[in-house]
Amino acid sequence: MQTSVLPNNPQQQRTETVSKRLLSLDFFRGLTVAAMVLVNNPGDWGHIYAPLEHAPWHGWTPTDLIFPFFLFIVGVSITFALGAKGRGHGVVGKIVRRSATLFLLGLFLNFFPKFDITTVRIPGVLQRISLVYLVCSLIFLKTTSRQQLYILCGLLVGYWMLMTIVPVPGVGFANLEPTTNLAAWIDRTVITPAHVYKVAKVWDPEGLLSTLPAIGTGLIGMLTGTWLRSTRPAAEKIAWLFAAGCLTTLGGLIWDGFFPINKALWTSSYVLLAGGLAMLGLALCYWLIDVNNYRRGVTLFVVFGVNPITVFFLSGLIPRIMNLIHIAQPDGSEIGSKEYLYRTFIAPPFADPKNASLAGALTFVLIWFVILWWMYRKNVIIKV
Repeated sequence: MQTSVLPNNPQQQRTETVSKRLLSLDFFRGLTVAAMVLVNNPGDWGHIYAPLEHAPWHGWTPTDLIFPFFLFIVGVSITFALGAKGRGHGVVGKIVRRSATLFLLGLFLNFFPKFDITTVRIPGVLQRISLVYLVCSLIFLKTTSRQQLYILCGLLVGYWMLMTIVPVPGVGFANLEPTTNLAAWIDRTVITPAHVYKVAKVWDPEGLLSTLPAIGTGLIGMLTGTWLRSTRPAAEKIAWLFAAGCLTTLGGLIWDGFFPINKALWTSSYVLLAGGLAMLGLALCYWLIDVNNYRRGVTLFVVFGVNPITVFFLSGLIPRIMNLIHIAQPDGSEIGSKEYLYRTFIAPPFADPKNASLAGALTFVLIWFVILWWMYRKNVIIKV
């Protein structure tokens, strides 16, 4: 992990730094990261508005779009980072090192605070990001856009066939049920139940087999990024992105009829739905921000977008540290300091517990905004 502080005139340096990036991409990334912080940190996990929760199994909510949007953005970013650097000596080594760093950061989050190697969860969000980044980066270096499209189609169709045709050992038939599908069987066989997501117990939402279609999400982002980096007129780029986004989304909705949209399984229909909506979202941001030079309020989310991994890692770590600090209650019980602050300062003004929980999440986002705004003003960018 590397911290970069730009010297000299802060305003000038900030402008130069952002100008080398696609501002709409930073905004879209920041919006996604802010949403991720919001849904991951409610004031009360027992009282959450439905759109801020994941779908129980088949189906989707707005929350289910956040992670694939981020992987889509990873794919777009690869084309700008590696496309600008070319395929020179040492690039593969840097890709592998960055991927390993992301994986280890995710593993550290799973270890903390117990550091029990016998029960630690091995998969996770950062681990999946690291694998998608690694595979997509190598594909980008070694293939053409046409070949990337073929790989994408192969992954989605191949995954669909594996999940709906291959009999599950011990079950005898292919199925998409939570604990008896092929992906779940592979997770508990290879990773073992001791090292998967504790809520699911015998399978993991970021498991092995479902990482294949997740790579497909990154490939959709790569193809989008390649298109945005082309020398075609901006109007043509936007028109085709909107068209491709609509068709991809429609494809996901049609595929949902026989391979249901499901985030936990990362089904092929889910890849198309989320990828299509991400294309539409980025196209809209690109049209407003980079083409029409709309800037009002953009910085509010750009500050999240320039330090995304920092936000995700620390927003997961700090609440765990706070919960290690126990505060005694009048009845003799103890609660973590995070819960104490929520009960004492945030929840009391609200009659509806869902509103209080949402206020707690928004407060956490606001605190992070203040921190990131300061980092942005000081031009502090932590690179992983």
